[in-house]
Amino acid sequence: MNRIVLHVGCGTDPTVHEIFQGPEWRQLRLDIDPAVNPDIVSSITDMSQVASWTVDAVWSCHNLEHLYAHEVSLALKEFYRVIKPGGFSLIAIPDLQRVAEQVVSDRLEDVLYESPAGPISPIDIIYGYRPFIAEGNLFMSHKTGFTTMTIAQHLSRAGFINVKVDRDDKFNIWALAKK
Repeated sequence: MNRIVLHVGCGTDPTVHEIFQGPEWRQLRLDIDPAVNPDIVSSITDMSQVASWTVDAVWSCHNLEHLYAHEVSLALKEFYRVIKPGGFSLIAIPDLQRVAEQVVSDRLEDVLYESPAGPISPIDIIYGYRPFIAEGNLFMSHKTGFTTMTIAQHLSRAGFINVKVDRDDKFNIWALAKK
């Protein structure tokens, strides 16, 4: 039986998290850019093209930080709406607290990690990836910062249960939340 993961990741990278790469998973891709060749062109704050209770999981990688703070709850409620009962959401976002520690240590320009788009520094995480901003792609700017506590609160308010939040060594927060 195929399970469906709705991939609402950032950018043109079609890679889903390794837990969704087995033969039991089928990826449904959502993007705001038709050039990416997604299955669905939509916004994560209004995924009306996706019926309620139709996916087993939502994989959200580095996109919630591109929303304004008031839009985050809209997106998470949409994640909750489309996930079948018993399903879950897996989210990766920048950890603003760990980035702030780098800034306080005057390491604003130090490379934190290499992304598919190139080297990422604390200033890139705070304001968005600079080459995209320089090209006029303001969507890539970061409008909302998250800590482990704030993302857990957002997920709980959206209706998710069993919210587990952790950090990795690449300045990411990982949140797993069940419906």
